[in-house]
Amino acid sequence: MLINSLLAALAAVALVVIAVFAFKKYGKHDDEPSGPTAGHAGAMLSSLFLLVFAIAVIVPWATADTARHDTYTEAQSLNEAYWAAGPLSVADRRMVRDGLTDYVRFVVGTEWSRMADGKLSDAGWQKLDALRFALRDMQANDDNTKAARDDVRERIREVYAARRQRSIDAGASLPTGLLIFTAFTGLIMIIFPFMAGARPRGMAMVPLVVMAVLLCVCIYTVFNINHTFAGALAVGPDAFTSVLQGFARIP
Repeated sequence: MLINSLLAALAAVALVVIAVFAFKKYGKHDDEPSGPTAGHAGAMLSSLFLLVFAIAVIVPWATADTARHDTYTEAQSLNEAYWAAGPLSVADRRMVRDGLTDYVRFVVGTEWSRMADGKLSDAGWQKLDALRFALRDMQANDDNTKAARDDVRERIREVYAARRQRSIDAGASLPTGLLIFTAFTGLIMIIFPFMAGARPRGMAMVPLVVMAVLLCVCIYTVFNINHTFAGALAVGPDAFTSVLQGFARIP
């Protein structure tokens, strides 16, 4: 992709050079900062930056909303599994519910802070595996107990699926090239007046400085919200904290 982008950039430069020689006999020289060339280029650069910036903000925002919804889906499955364990024998019910509680506490207390690195802990998978193995070997003496055991198994499968989705969400981020391009176009927007030949002085520097500050804040924001579980838009463990509190109310 990088090579193709460079080739496209070289082709664009070549097109400009060809156009300069092809049309040098027509029109008039344009070397003023307020001329049509600078005006056209400035407007196009502004539009390009706004387009890239919009993508870099909207995509992480939508991803964070989806990831937040996925955490509530996983938490709801855990809550349903806790409820479904009610008809099991005393020992089996305690085993299942203790395992679910331990898993939720692990996610909230240990795993969540590590998801900022883009992946889930292997220990979380191992805790779910231990529950599945215990449910597989669990004996059911009557139809009611068998139905409860099968229901818990199904809920644990749902937790597995939701956890896999959380793993995908944790690794989601914008392509590095888009982040670099956002920063690059922002830098071009700051220095463009100087590239066009303008030499601002006095009060003319004020709006330029304000624009530069705001552009830097915008670019920082793009990098800050890039990760689903870190930064300003970070998804918190609210869903799991809530379900952990709800466990105490389930008979």
